[in-house]
Amino acid sequence: MSTSPTKSQPVRISVFNHKGGVGKTTLTMNLAATLADMGRRVLIVDTDPQCNLTSYLIADDVVDDLLDKADSPAGQTIWSALRPISEATGSYKVIKPQLTPVGNLFILPGDVRMSEFEVDLAEFWAQCFQRKLKGFRGTTAISELVSHVASQLQVDYIFYDSGPNIGPLNRCILLDCDYFIIPVACDLFSLRALRTLGRTLVSWIKDWDTVSELAPEETFLLKGKPKFMGYVPGGFKVYGGTIAQQHSSFLSQIEKDIHSQVVTLLRKVDPELAHGTISQFKLGEIKNFGSLVPASQREGLPFYSVSSGTPDQRAMARRALFTLAKKVEARILDTSK
Repeated sequence: MSTSPTKSQPVRISVFNHKGGVGKTTLTMNLAATLADMGRRVLIVDTDPQCNLTSYLIADDVVDDLLDKADSPAGQTIWSALRPISEATGSYKVIKPQLTPVGNLFILPGDVRMSEFEVDLAEFWAQCFQRKLKGFRGTTAISELVSHVASQLQVDYIFYDSGPNIGPLNRCILLDCDYFIIPVACDLFSLRALRTLGRTLVSWIKDWDTVSELAPEETFLLKGKPKFMGYVPGGFKVYGGTIAQQHSSFLSQIEKDIHSQVVTLLRKVDPELAHGTISQFKLGEIKNFGSLVPASQREGLPFYSVSSGTPDQRAMARRALFTLAKKVEARILDTSK
């Protein structure tokens, strides 16, 4: 077993893109599971009100039971934990992370009512600008909850799964992360989305700088400096070892737009937010693995461990994911020097 590059504090990562259909949840699960298979201890936090990653890793009957009991004293979803904050009855409630089919991989289950907490977060954000402690406590509640659970589990990595939007919830998640990874599909809509994504991140970071200056002394704050680790093109088809023509033309344009619409904008704020070369920012490629994808979602296992597909397909998926995971760890080492 190789040594994890993480230190005393777990590394927080968001696989983020506000455009839907880019394989964000699937990539999050497979990358987290691969790191777990490498011997790391990993916690996934499902903040997406759609709860897709929770359904990915937890049996349907268990998910139904978790959601049914979410408002009760026995509730164990992320909404159960944050409900006292939302209702102004106290601090967050500590919940127990759920085990998954993958060893070393844990999850804080999502909840459809996180959409309600997102409404609260908009109000908390405004209160931060008014220097109200309630605003800071609400804005940082998820971070503090996750820190508590991560400390109990002694994890190396925390992965946030979030919905495809640029709302108040994702703003808090990104500002709590050490790094973010952008999954990109090989299509025109993904290219257009990159332009919005870069500008939005810059706005969030600048706003949090302002909020941090307004914060009363000894107030717990989000880190507010998510570093761009890199991007992962996905979903493309390969024929005879060659990327399909309709997809290959997008790959070079994705690289250009990543540099102009994300890297360049972040560097204007702080060069350390986008440290690296163009080649380093491309973390890997995850092609369309066909039947392995629904099998992974059905069995709650990474592509290379499912019962579907051929041995060659699973071996190819294993190489791609382990290459990606090792590149992620290499980037962490490189950017933390």
